Amino acid sequence: MNLRRIRGSVRDVFRTSLHPAEHEQEVTYKEETMKHLLTLLLAGTLALAGCGEGSGDSPASGKDTAAQASSGSVPDSGTAVPAAEEQVIRIAYLPITHSLAGLEAARAAGENRDGIRIEMIRFGSWTELIDALNTGRVDAAFALVELVMKAREQGMDVYLSSLAHRDGNVIVVADGIRTAADLRGKTFAIPHRQSSHYILLNEALARENVDISEVKIVELPPPEMPSALASGQIAGYCVAEPFGAKAVSMKLGHVLYNSADLWPDSICCGFALSGKFLKEHPDLAALVTARIREAGMRLEGDHRHEAELATASFKVTRDALDLSLKWISFDDLTIRREHYEALREKVVRYGLSEAPVAFEDIVRDVR
Repeated sequence: MNLRRIRGSVRDVFRTSLHPAEHEQEVTYKEETMKHLLTLLLAGTLALAGCGEGSGDSPASGKDTAAQASSGSVPDSGTAVPAAEEQVIRIAYLPITHSLAGLEAARAAGENRDGIRIEMIRFGSWTELIDALNTGRVDAAFALVELVMKAREQGMDVYLSSLAHRDGNVIVVADGIRTAADLRGKTFAIPHRQSSHYILLNEALARENVDISEVKIVELPPPEMPSALASGQIAGYCVAEPFGAKAVSMKLGHVLYNSADLWPDSICCGFALSGKFLKEHPDLAALVTARIREAGMRLEGDHRHEAELATASFKVTRDALDLSLKWISFDDLTIRREHYEALREKVVRYGLSEAPVAFEDIVRDVR
């Protein structure tokens, strides 16, 4: 078991990883880039073969149909948009239910063929994801808000345009733990110190007058947490779903607190935009943000479809996903100032930052 102590260096601010079993299916940025180049090369070869000598055909115009979509001028629903005219928006994500609205938006865009294609790029760590967003190698990302805040604080050109979800975090503990006070002297796992999960643990301990120093905190890859709990290596954990529900559904532990009980209107994961993408394509930034929010509303309105999409997207049992989806919601993804200010206050209180970035310096209303 690879348990890492929390470090204070800038490098470690963004460190996390997925279970090695996940790596087989992980699509890295480099692999995606190579496939994209090979696709373009093949398309060019086919185009040359199909034109013939002296055909006089000119290349596709590259018309910005996504801009048309945002203004209401879109092709008839029965008319497929030529692939050459599609605007591709690349979104980074980790395989957690908190990114489900993005997967739904990508699915819908693929079916509608209305001028944009959302390409979800799966990453194996927050480090790689944030770096890809900061350097403009992806246009947007689903990321821990605290990580985006820290990146912005360090001068990175990244912004938030929406929440990714609401609620959906639980503190799961071994059966012998009945209150947060029982965690004294025990080991507790989180995915990253710069996270709402660390804040939620602090909130739970504060209710029992337990100082965080009385608990051994370790950073652990989320897929390893249920087995670590079952083996007794940790007494509890707090992490993005569906890993909390996995332990509960397998009767490896129980829920001590739900995030809504500890921190109403908590902020966890957000939809972040590259500053480069936002500056060069403001209409597309507005359009994709709207699509994410629309996708969230569809998920809330059709829980059967929500469960089917989650089952197809994540390597977790249907029982665990059904439980997980009861804790999370996607219906209102607006980042409200009062909720962000509550997050800033907690970030300072629990030592994640001395001067977290202000609301107006990170949140962009792209409507």
